[in-house]
Amino acid sequence: MNLQQRKSGLSAFAAWLALVLIQLSGSMVLADQKQFLPELSISVLQSGTAHWELDHIVHQQLDRKHGYRLSLRPVANLPASHLAITSGSVNGAVADLLWVQSRYQAGRPYLYLPFSSRIGDIVVPEDSAVHDVSDLEGLRIGVAGGPDSKGWILLQKVAAGQGIDLTGSARVQYAAPPLLSQALKRGQVDVIVTYWHFAARLKGQGGWRSAFGMADLLAAMGLDRNLPVLGYVFPENWAGEHGGLVDRFARSVAEAKAELALQPSAWKRLRPLMRNPEDSVFGALRAGFVAGTPEPLTDGRVADLQDLLELTGVGAGQVMPERLFYRSQP
Repeated sequence: MNLQQRKSGLSAFAAWLALVLIQLSGSMVLADQKQFLPELSISVLQSGTAHWELDHIVHQQLDRKHGYRLSLRPVANLPASHLAITSGSVNGAVADLLWVQSRYQAGRPYLYLPFSSRIGDIVVPEDSAVHDVSDLEGLRIGVAGGPDSKGWILLQKVAAGQGIDLTGSARVQYAAPPLLSQALKRGQVDVIVTYWHFAARLKGQGGWRSAFGMADLLAAMGLDRNLPVLGYVFPENWAGEHGGLVDRFARSVAEAKAELALQPSAWKRLRPLMRNPEDSVFGALRAGFVAGTPEPLTDGRVADLQDLLELTGVGAGQVMPERLFYRSQP
């Protein structure tokens, strides 16, 4: 091998070595970034609608984009999720406004970051004569979530305002949403007050409709029709110490909602999480989720949320204060 060939070989080796070193350096930087990104753990119902949004954040690495790592901790049911957040085994969870209010009254305040304005739905057969609250008197009503269900509480409040005592004039049954859907199909109840995604599945199958919307109940009480009654919740003390992390999470949630609203193709990957529904049900679930995207909280919307709590029986001096309602940060 002559001198020129040796030099050429050395140059090629040097170039290869430089490339390897650059790749190793890049891998080490990525590893360091992963190691030092703060982690945010969220308890989420395996079959819940928030799982769709959170899974999208992780898959699209919107958490990394906003400078943190999102760790999802799926649970089987709502009590398990409540236990996870109250025990401190996770940083956050999804809960409804009434649960957060009850924690505040118990001396355990939580920061409330809006997730969805979908309260639920009142579903009847397509040919039902029910079109208004007054039509519910004397009927068999199935209620998901038990006596403390926010939808059922709102329905009773509006009915009471019209001089109707639903608990006295109607036959009320409490059961899990899937059981109520089956009871409605079998004709064992006349109407169900259920979670919005179970209602969407029924209506997507055909033969069922909304008697009237939960948003109509809010409007009947003089409140904003699209109040965020579900939220991501974080213990107030923890949120105060990790305000920047909560802000990053909020920005990634907003970005995920925007992408899911504008990119129907993003939902194809989520279909298994939605239990692979048929096309009509799939479309209803997707549309319902997007329709529930809440507007940012303003002074007026916070006041409406506080008024809603008072209307559900919370004393004026016991309502969650404004500081516990998360406002979007610039």
